Amino acid sequence: MFVKTVTDRRLFSQETLSVLETSNLIEPVYPAATVVLMRDCEEGIEVLLVQRNKAVQHMGGMWVFPGGKVDEADYPGDRNEYQAAVNAAIRETREEAGLSVTADQLVYLSHWTTPEGAKKRFATWFFLAILDDEQEVQVDGGEIARHRWAEPSAALAESQDLEHSLRLMPPSYVSLSDIADCQTCAEAQRRVAERDAIIYAPRIAFVEGGICFLYAGDAGYSDSNLDVKGGRHRLYMINDQLEYIRQL
Repeated sequence: MFVKTVTDRRLFSQETLSVLETSNLIEPVYPAATVVLMRDCEEGIEVLLVQRNKAVQHMGGMWVFPGGKVDEADYPGDRNEYQAAVNAAIRETREEAGLSVTADQLVYLSHWTTPEGAKKRFATWFFLAILDDEQEVQVDGGEIARHRWAEPSAALAESQDLEHSLRLMPPSYVSLSDIADCQTCAEAQRRVAERDAIIYAPRIAFVEGGICFLYAGDAGYSDSNLDVKGGRHRLYMINDQLEYIRQL
């Protein structure tokens, strides 16, 4: 892909600008947790996506996985951050989707830290879990407007169609890409359990029409150089469409 590095934000779409929500201040980083819930279906696997209410200021209208900030009550006595994230993931899944999961069901998928310069920054633990019973999703119609089950590959394809409203944030897009080729939930769970969780601390490069998020492993990660030769681990958000490249 050929891209031109730019700094004039007048060239960016409203979608891209809303994702940036930049700040000149040193913003605090809030711990958070989210759960990629899966179930088996005839075509393979489906994941649960919930849409944030369009009236919500932060990520309004985006399709995400159930999750949210870690509350003070989520911390155990020893203040273990990972256990607090597990507790928050269980609680947020119940609050946003009306579903019960246990700590034993959660597999540590990845950890995402919002880039420096963003107005709202989070350090988010992503977990994978299989929903293997007949629970029904229930959203409150407030912060979460609606829900849907979707095959990962179908959700990725739909997000690229500007006529559809399936808008994904980069962490959701990458997480779906990670399991899109799995045929069963057990296969996806085994893949994630057998490796270390992937740590994402993106660095941003502005390009014509959007942004490039650089991840660890990309040859240009250390200095945000998009043209340096070597491995590629990045995501482009250009003209409100996403392209994830992982060639390591």
